[in-house]
Amino acid sequence: MTDLAAFIACLPKVELHVHHVGSASPRIVSELAARHAGSTPVPTDIDALASYFEFRDFAHFIEIYLSVVDLIREPEDVRILTYEVARELARQQVRYAELTVTPYSSIRRGMPAPEFCAAIEDARLAAEKELGIVLRWCFDIPGEAGLPAAEETLRVALDERPDGLVSFGLGGPEVGVPRAQFKPYFEKARAAGLRLVPHAGETTGPETIWDAVRELGAERIGHGISAAQDPSLMAYLAGEGITLEVCPTSNVRTRAVASLAEHPLPTLVAAGVPVTINSDDPPMFGTTLNDEYAVAARLLDLDAAGVARLAVAAVDASFLPAAEKTRITAEIDAYAAA
Repeated sequence: MTDLAAFIACLPKVELHVHHVGSASPRIVSELAARHAGSTPVPTDIDALASYFEFRDFAHFIEIYLSVVDLIREPEDVRILTYEVARELARQQVRYAELTVTPYSSIRRGMPAPEFCAAIEDARLAAEKELGIVLRWCFDIPGEAGLPAAEETLRVALDERPDGLVSFGLGGPEVGVPRAQFKPYFEKARAAGLRLVPHAGETTGPETIWDAVRELGAERIGHGISAAQDPSLMAYLAGEGITLEVCPTSNVRTRAVASLAEHPLPTLVAAGVPVTINSDDPPMFGTTLNDEYAVAARLLDLDAAGVARLAVAAVDASFLPAAEKTRITAEIDAYAAA
């Protein structure tokens, strides 16, 4: 496994399910907390953050996540955070990442939408030039904020349309947040040329995934692990080529799955469901994308060649242009062969 970890560390990769604020490193979180001391429950001490990020359940995770979101108050906060996320991904040999961004969270706290979009774009361009990593955006509706958030997220996506924007999503809690109510917003996003990638089936059952596919036109599904409970759904996802963005450690840390040993990833793969391996909110869950590849290798009993196939699957499922898919796939194949 040591040799495999070394292989994974240098393997060219893409990341398709990683959240913008959820990727803030402990250092960045502690610095932002210090800047806003007295108006936030987030600890300024890095060691204390480890305890702060111990989640009782998914609802508690959302509560803690939103307290970190509240630290992002100025455009410069956004720019620094975005660039630092890119730096950490580049360290892990990530060539391309689709970062899930929730502009509504910053806009409702008073940040003008043009300033928010300018900040992420500035960081994107700097990261590509200085770090060699390509970033693209998925603008994400925070489901817990309801239809007003959907309306504003769509407005910002269509009115501002930053150059890096490729897709439209839905995150936050699933319980009590029916997917179907967001159908008109997803239809308008699709009509504007955006790809559709809602979360579903992380903390709810297969029916939420069916709704994401039937009502929202999902092209990929964030998490989607409860599909393993429904053979007909797995057959449908396999037949239609709808990829699940699986984040194993995240599922355990939020108590969506009891343990890694019980994770449904092997069941999904055995049924032919396309999957990618992702990190979700890595510092909050004490993981990295490299760690998640190692977890997947253990769960699926993969050697280096199998891990490389996982990396290629993520390229295939990405929204990269065909020529870029070919280029990164060739880089992965050359690395694996060497």
